[in-house]
Amino acid sequence: MPTDAPLSIRAALAQGTDSIAGDSARLDTELLLCQVLGKPRSYLFTWPERELSAAQQAAFRALLARRVAGEPVAHLTGLREFWTLTLEVSADTLIPRPDTETLVEAALELLPDGPCRVADLGTGTGAIALALASERPHWQLVATDRVAAAAELARRNRDRLGLHNVEVLTGSWCEPLSGRFDMILSNPPYIDEADPHLAQGDVRFEPRSALVAGEAGLADIRLIAEQARACLKPGGRLLFEHGFEQGDAVRALLASLGYAEVNTLNDLGGRPRVTLGRRPA
Repeated sequence: MPTDAPLSIRAALAQGTDSIAGDSARLDTELLLCQVLGKPRSYLFTWPERELSAAQQAAFRALLARRVAGEPVAHLTGLREFWTLTLEVSADTLIPRPDTETLVEAALELLPDGPCRVADLGTGTGAIALALASERPHWQLVATDRVAAAAELARRNRDRLGLHNVEVLTGSWCEPLSGRFDMILSNPPYIDEADPHLAQGDVRFEPRSALVAGEAGLADIRLIAEQARACLKPGGRLLFEHGFEQGDAVRALLASLGYAEVNTLNDLGGRPRVTLGRRPA
């Protein structure tokens, strides 16, 4: 199709859906069009015959080409939905994923809706801490990230959402924390550096430091579990997201470090995703 030919919303949706590989092609196209038009998705279905301006066509085709090359939609739009929140994202952080909502759900079920201290380690966009803060305004949350740009992104998301019961600190895992916590949770790097999936799909565009860990993906989980013993209150909970094949290994690791009541929870797809333990009283 010539670049100067009129392009309606209906035709743009068809063009994008045909061009992008994968099951999410239609949704990806809708999100890119919404970005270009500055309109909600409902607009696409209400006005399918509306034609894009020349500038909008050029912007859409540029975004479409980047998506066809594999760049994540979240990086192209700068936004990602997580829990009930819309978060700003960037190439400095991991893109929040639906599986991580299992971690949020587990945390909400374990602690009461009263004054509690909770730490989210390696917060990235702030997704976990901010989701918890949106549901538990009486909790005091501390989010840490060793990458200064990620910590600043989490602060921007916090301020834009008005979730001021979250403090964001720059530093590695538990090192910036002070005092004791009722719960510490984390979605740390847990992919083996030899995993072939690192060369496929959206993860090619995400920071490897947020994805990869040594010891077959367990190095950061081990380090956090070791550090957390000095930061948890007696009886405090430690929760990790991990790969669906790592449940046995993470349970064994927590048990070896003296954690009690070690258990693994499944995600929405029925796969082992979150392992938790309790610091003995």
